[in-house]
Amino acid sequence: MPSTRPLAAITGASAGIGATFARTLAARGHDLILIARRKDRLEALAAELEKRHGAKSDIIAADLNLADDLERAAQHLSALPDLAILVNNAGYGVAGLFAKSAYPGQQGMHLLHVMATLRLTHAVLAGMVARGSGAIINVASVAGFLPAPGSVSYGASKCWINAFTEGIWMELRGTGSPVRVQALCPGFTYSEFHDVAGMNRDRLAPKSWWCPAEQVVEESLEGLDRDRVFVIPGWRYRALVRMAMAMPRGLRRRLLIGMSRRNGRMTRAK
Repeated sequence: MPSTRPLAAITGASAGIGATFARTLAARGHDLILIARRKDRLEALAAELEKRHGAKSDIIAADLNLADDLERAAQHLSALPDLAILVNNAGYGVAGLFAKSAYPGQQGMHLLHVMATLRLTHAVLAGMVARGSGAIINVASVAGFLPAPGSVSYGASKCWINAFTEGIWMELRGTGSPVRVQALCPGFTYSEFHDVAGMNRDRLAPKSWWCPAEQVVEESLEGLDRDRVFVIPGWRYRALVRMAMAMPRGLRRRLLIGMSRRNGRMTRAK
């Protein structure tokens, strides 16, 4: 007998915000499609979700930076007749000055944040619009509002996610579609993200500025229920973005340069 549970697909589901989305949605009654590179982690998470919540999970072990893997995931999702939620969460960051960074790491951020988000959103959106139901959450970042030295490609690609998501939101509302889209823009979040990027949390921000992944996901889903196109978890980050956007651009640039120097992301040229 087919499952009557709604179905959610999550990229980058093996850890951090992606795994937290999986646990939260499973607890809310969803079955899952878990997409990430590390098959062993996906299998362990799937077993946990079935044991704790009775959720069934399909696993797609894929590196979305690779064109063939991305297309395989897109074809799988586009064939689903009843996908309720897609969470485009897969991502990573590389610390350091753009001019001194290896190109593959810079390119990879654009492939993953931009091209994978583009392809998978396109794969599922037409079906959602035709059914008159569904939601897409694209995980962006506060950095999408405040591109800064030392993380140029990360900020630029997350800025693209913000603009892309807002544009689709306007198209959906303009055509009367009830399908929802959201750009989730967290600040510093406890996960493996900064460990993988080789970033020192203590240098980046005080502990009060670090959010649990559970808070990020809860605020995202609450915002989705309210059809908020941008969700910025944590009052500190909402205040920061509002204040920064109200500043003259020149002042905002000087402040971001100074902050990047203090946290070690950049040094003066010799």
